[in-house]
Amino acid sequence: MKRRIAAVGTALALGCGAAVTACGGGTSSTTSTGSGEVGVVLPFLTSPFWESYNSYIPKQAAAQDVRLLQRLNSNADPSKQITDIQNLLAQNAKGLVVSPLDSAAIVAGLNAAQRKGVPVVAVDVAPDKGKVAMVVRADNRAYGEKACRRIGDAVKTGKVVQIQGDLASINGRDRSEAFSACIKKNYRGIKVLNIPAAWNAEKAAAGLEALYTANSDIKGIYMQAGGVYLAPTLSTLRRHDALVAAGNPKHIVIVSNDGIPQELDAIRKGLIDATVSQPADQYAKYGIFYIKQAMEGQTFQPGPTDHDSTIVRLPSGILEDQLSAPLVTEGNVDDASLWGNQIGKSS
Repeated sequence: MKRRIAAVGTALALGCGAAVTACGGGTSSTTSTGSGEVGVVLPFLTSPFWESYNSYIPKQAAAQDVRLLQRLNSNADPSKQITDIQNLLAQNAKGLVVSPLDSAAIVAGLNAAQRKGVPVVAVDVAPDKGKVAMVVRADNRAYGEKACRRIGDAVKTGKVVQIQGDLASINGRDRSEAFSACIKKNYRGIKVLNIPAAWNAEKAAAGLEALYTANSDIKGIYMQAGGVYLAPTLSTLRRHDALVAAGNPKHIVIVSNDGIPQELDAIRKGLIDATVSQPADQYAKYGIFYIKQAMEGQTFQPGPTDHDSTIVRLPSGILEDQLSAPLVTEGNVDDASLWGNQIGKSS
């Protein structure tokens, strides 16, 4: 039967109690035997965003009475991610929650799951094709649009750097295309300088170092992943004596994506101007919710949900629940509802 989703009755339990493992093949098991268990595949754990998401998963599984088989860390390797999926299928996983690294490469893993009749929910990144019960994701084109508006209104003219994510991922493509298109349409006096950083801190640092050395008149920076790019960006600017707080005429306007606590602190200090709070807590909550429903044979349809989002049908035919991702500025940075203000606090 087709249905719209119902609210999850149990409130999100917040905190950082779960262990986070970033080593090769890193795993974290809640249970390891039995039937009807869910395997979780993480893209990498070198970002505070993904560490936070990982910490929410066991809490949501417990709250929704879902048994976890394993959480596997693919270490930013699309090939390893396929192997991780195959390993979970070999362990008799009955459902998978996967955060794809590569929107095209992940199709091999989805096909393997489909052959075994195992439903998959994709979190944060939509596959280019393949069978998934639902994609749990925010509107990433809106991320780029929000960053464009914030930077464009402040800068007006001059050079702006865009530190891009992995363009093999639909997230990197959506954010990049939306930001660039918005700048071109609305702020003709701005020139965008791109750094293809592939969610890699070292590439971001090297790219920004080279660009800033050749363009010391940079007026703005859009970081597509604050969890990866924040530290190297601030370090690079500090090294060039270019990290000055908002209000100073020399301040470089910086807008980020993620909503991690470190970004919120940087906003409070005036070091960056805004971030889009990508909902790590809601990704875990609804990733677990949808896989539980899919394992029970439920299917879904486009339309509004009861948690202030909308399920849309992508051009590929895949359904995506587009969760809310608010822009955080100095005006709302202390909002207690932001997950970045809740993580690490006792519930």
